[in-house]
Amino acid sequence: MIAKKYRLTEKETKKVLHKWKPFFSYWIVLNIMKNTLDYNRFSIVIGGKSVNTNVDRNFFRRKFYDKCNWNIDNNWQSYDLVFVVKKQTKLEKKEETSIITFEKDLNFLLDKYKI
Repeated sequence: MIAKKYRLTEKETKKVLHKWKPFFSYWIVLNIMKNTLDYNRFSIVIGGKSVNTNVDRNFFRRKFYDKCNWNIDNNWQSYDLVFVVKKQTKLEKKEETSIITFEKDLNFLLDKYKI
C-alpha cells in the first residue's frame, strides 16, 4: 500500500475522469491531470465485470499500488493519475497471463508518459 497522501479520494477521482483526456492501452485507460502538489497521486478503478470476486479485485489493486509506490520517487512533475480497467477485460488472480498482461499495460502507460 502507499501512503494516504499519494491516493486520490473518490471525489478527486471523478474530477479527473470527467475533465481530462484519456490515454489507452489494451486493457487499461489512463486519465492524467496536473496538480499543484509536489508529488503524484494515484487511483485505480476496477469494475465488477472485470473480476469475479473481491479477492481478485484487491489482489490487482495491491499489484497496482506496489507499482505506484515505486513511481512515487521517480517523478519530476506532479500529476493526478486515474487508471481504469476496461469492462471487457477479465482479470483472474489464478491466471498468470492475466497478471503479466496487467503489469505490462501498467508499465506501458507509466513509461510512455514518463510518470
